[in-house]
Parts: sequence; structure tokens; C-alpha cells
Amino acid sequence: MNAGSARWPECFESRRPLAGSGGGAQRGNILRTFAVLCTVIFLSCAVVARAQDLMSHIDLTSPEMTEAEFTRDQVVALLDAATRDTPADFTGKRLSGLDLSGLDFKGAVLRAARLNKTNLAGANLDGAILDQAWMLHANLSGASLRAASLFSTQMMRATLDGADLSDARITANLTKASLKKAKLMRADLSADMKNQSMGLMRGVLRSADLEGADLTGANLSRVDLEFASVKGANLANANLSGAELGGANLSGSDLSGANLTRADIQDTRFLDILGLDDIVGLDTTRHRGSAMFN
Repeated sequence: MNAGSARWPECFESRRPLAGSGGGAQRGNILRTFAVLCTVIFLSCAVVARAQDLMSHIDLTSPEMTEAEFTRDQVVALLDAATRDTPADFTGKRLSGLDLSGLDFKGAVLRAARLNKTNLAGANLDGAILDQAWMLHANLSGASLRAASLFSTQMMRATLDGADLSDARITANLTKASLKKAKLMRADLSADMKNQSMGLMRGVLRSADLEGADLTGANLSRVDLEFASVKGANLANANLSGAELGGANLSGSDLSGANLTRADIQDTRFLDILGLDDIVGLDTTRHRGSAMFN
């Protein structure tokens, strides 16, 4: 249901009395109770629709999403003026399309910044705050994002090959992103159960490429990895409980000590994996019969 065109529940449109016997007061109580339930359902559906419809209401070709309000030299000047107590603050700034490769953004605040198609290859973003930033098609190859915060960050089709996201908190949308040989040791991509007003916030890596990535000890609980390529990755001691792995390819990966409790492994490939006997909760996985092992 689309929130913008959501139809008012029929329980408010009908004025016909309920069939059957009983006093008017009883019928009124039932109608009021039903009306409250309809309202709750209506509002809940509207919230979910807004969360799912976010992209459709934003013009990704507008200047707001494609142009920059600074030059590289101006960005460098702001970074040079920053101190440990007063980090560089680019909150809500438009930096799309700039070449910011190799710059030091350590500890910088980039909340809700526009970084679409921005070149951040080799940049230092350790401890940076990138919450709600837009980084569509951004190039972060070889960048360091250790302990960075990426809450509700939009990173579809971004390139993070060889990037270091160790210890980072990531509830970003990384659909079709490339993270080949990326480092995500101890990274937390798990669902944020405290912030669900706009839907389940978690790492989304649908159809992403994580071939050869290091996810040792990463928290991937309830993460969406459907149709992702995770071939040859290191998932030793990773938490994949409740993760959605339908159609994913984990062939050649190391799953020693990994937790797959209640994970959905429909049509998932586990060919030539290491540590098969050490996987925790494999017997509780969903759709195990369709998964491929050898």
C-alpha cells in the first residue's frame, strides 16, 4: 500500500449497524474497538510504505544529488582547520562528483552529506560519521573506514574493494555494491532493534560482491545477503543468525564457528566450504533442503 494513496479503512466508511441482537451500547463498544484496530493497521502500513518508498520520492538527477557546493581545495582547507575537539563538519553538504581521493577525513562529520559518485579512493574515514549520507556509486576502493558509523547510509552500487571497515557500525544499503577483498572484521551490520519506526534497519547487501572479503567475527545477524557473492570469504566466528542468504554463493568460504541459527539458506551454495562441521545452528536453518553442499 502506498502511503500517499492509502485508502481510509472501510471500518470508518460503513455506517451499517452490526447484525444480530444486543444493545446499542454493546454494538458501539465493538465498533469503537474495531475502529481503533483499523487505525493502528492503517498507520502501521503507512509507515512501512514510506520506508520502502524512500527512493521513489527523491530525484536522483537533481542538482541536490549530483552537484557539489565545494571544490577539492575548499574541502582540504576545512579538513586542515579541524582539530580533535572540533572535527570537520560537512553535515548535509553537497560533495557529489568531487575527487576527494586520499584525503584525511578521520573523525569528520558527514551526516546526511551528498557524496554520490564521489571519488574517496584511499581516503581515511576512520571514526567518521556517515549516518544517512548518500553515497550512490561512490568509489571507496582502498579507503579506511575503521570504526566509522554508517547508519541508514545509501551506498547502492558503491565500490569498496579492499576497503577497511573493521569495527564499523553499518546499517547501510549496499545493494549491488562491490566489496571484493574488503576487511570487515568485527564489523556490526546486524539489525538495529531499537530503531524500527521506518522499518527494519540493518545491513542490506543484496546481490553485493564480497568475494574474498574478511568478515571474521562480524555481526551479520538478520542481515540481507540474498543473491550475494561471498565466495572465498572468511566468515569464521561470524554471527549469521536469522540472516537472509537465499540464492547467495558462499562456495569456498571459511565458516568455522559461524552461527547460522535460523538463517534462511534457500538455494544457497555451500560448495567446498571450510569448517562445515563447526557451523553453529546449521540444523535450525530454514529451507535447508534446497541448499547445496558437497
